[in-house]
Amino acid sequence: MKMNLLVRLTSYLWRRGHRLLTAESVPTDSLTPSFSPSLAPVDSLPLMRRISRAVNPSVSIVPILQQWVDEGKNVNLCDLQNSMRLLRKNRRYKHALQISDWMIEENRYKLSAGDAAIRLNLISRVHGLEEAEKHFNSISASLSDNRIYGSLLSCYVNAKQVEKAEAMMQKMKDMGFIRNQYAYTEMLNLYSQLGEHEKFEALVKEMEEKGIECNKITYTIRLNAYVDCSDIEGMETLLMKMEVDPLVKMDFDAYSLAANGYLKAGLLDKTLSMLKKSEQLIRHDSRKSSYELLLKQYASVGKKADVYRIWQRYKPMGRQFNTGYVRMISSLLQLDDLDGAEMIWLEWESKNTHFDIRIPNLMIKAYAEKGSLEKAEACVEKIVKREKEPNAISWDNLAVGYLQCSQMTKAVETIKKAILTSKPGWIPRIDTLKKCLEYLRSSGDEEAADELLKLMNEQSRFETGTSWVHLVAANLLSGETTEAVEIVKKAILASTPERHTRFGTLAMFLKHLKGQGREGEGAAEELLKMINQHGPFSRLTYNRLVSCVYDEKLKTEPLYQMEDDDQNFG
Repeated sequence: MKMNLLVRLTSYLWRRGHRLLTAESVPTDSLTPSFSPSLAPVDSLPLMRRISRAVNPSVSIVPILQQWVDEGKNVNLCDLQNSMRLLRKNRRYKHALQISDWMIEENRYKLSAGDAAIRLNLISRVHGLEEAEKHFNSISASLSDNRIYGSLLSCYVNAKQVEKAEAMMQKMKDMGFIRNQYAYTEMLNLYSQLGEHEKFEALVKEMEEKGIECNKITYTIRLNAYVDCSDIEGMETLLMKMEVDPLVKMDFDAYSLAANGYLKAGLLDKTLSMLKKSEQLIRHDSRKSSYELLLKQYASVGKKADVYRIWQRYKPMGRQFNTGYVRMISSLLQLDDLDGAEMIWLEWESKNTHFDIRIPNLMIKAYAEKGSLEKAEACVEKIVKREKEPNAISWDNLAVGYLQCSQMTKAVETIKKAILTSKPGWIPRIDTLKKCLEYLRSSGDEEAADELLKLMNEQSRFETGTSWVHLVAANLLSGETTEAVEIVKKAILASTPERHTRFGTLAMFLKHLKGQGREGEGAAEELLKMINQHGPFSRLTYNRLVSCVYDEKLKTEPLYQMEDDDQNFG
């Protein structure tokens, strides 16, 4: 029973799906390609270029603006707005807000309602929802149009605050601010993320009844929702509707997303059909990301020849990106083509590309899992020869090899190296740590086992998110229930509307405690009380959690499914 819980607690279905962000998109590649950037003097660069180069979020961007003014140059409002747009696109919200602050302090720019709406969104992302609500209440009536209310609605959606979002949506309806698909798109996005399928469908029906047409974004959210809940019939119906809608131009993303839906349902022939259709619609300016996704998708359906075919299309694009090599090597390893992966790895080594430790780490992992310890060690040596440092994942992967070859002493030492070189929030693989702890205890070295666990707990310095889940599991494996409870308390206290404690995992943990006698039941009650008092969790979600924990008929499996579906507090 305990082991079943722990297996479920530490397992995830990490899905690769299209996640829509209504205002920003993730940069296509944050890694350096094989060419060097311009080394032009700073004072010869245009303002937007200077701003884009200032990537350290802890360093203010204001001195760059002030230097531009001190040079006697005019700061154009359009340049500032474009710079903010670029920063938001790259999720540099703090710097974008600093530009907005500077514009207000300079008192030389007349802010529009659109500028105010963007500022409201940035305040929410940088300072939190409460500050955003305060700022909303301070915005003058002359600027408070549908864009301002829509921006606050977006803030509630980003924070997964269902009740507040629904109240704002109704207020916008009452004020006559629902003029297009925007607000509906936000709410559909929210319901999709939270798995509120009934509310999702009700909202779709409302749009149809009111004659509010879907746009590309709305269609994408709906398609993604059907894929997430494996509603193949709904997905196919919507796809046909999109294909005949004269206002919708079918593209790579739509068919690629449909391919994910069929793949998730195990319909491989239909998956391949969608992949072939998506290939025909790859835009020239998005070839890189499209090909990288296709490598993974063809590998998932076991089509090695197609993986190599796409790779041959990817390579001649002129730039060799590390993400492409990561995706190609991962795909070949997924197909158990170790020889092919080695060939691509050697090709990467021969290129003058920016070093990316993810690539040797893939090979260390592959060799270690195959028991090819010498090759795994050679990969680590190559990292050192390039005057780079193996990271926690390098050592964690190598430890697997030592376990495979029953070299337990080296496995323990290597897992210590992994922990000591780790970044905050990281912990080693649970099964590797478990075997190391079991070896130490079976050897009669309880002190060393306790020191290893203590080292991991001290080094983890987790932030709320997935890392605390693994840390809890590791402590439960070692019989440290009290320590596990303390970790969960920290996770709850660190939660905010923007950073959620995972619903399914927490529910499973509370049910586990409840089954551990009077002391465990008391701990579960204490945690529930803390959750109730903490605030960021809605009453609806809290009541749902309590019903899950105390429903004796509800077994672990349904709760684990909630975890897979990413059900969070909110």
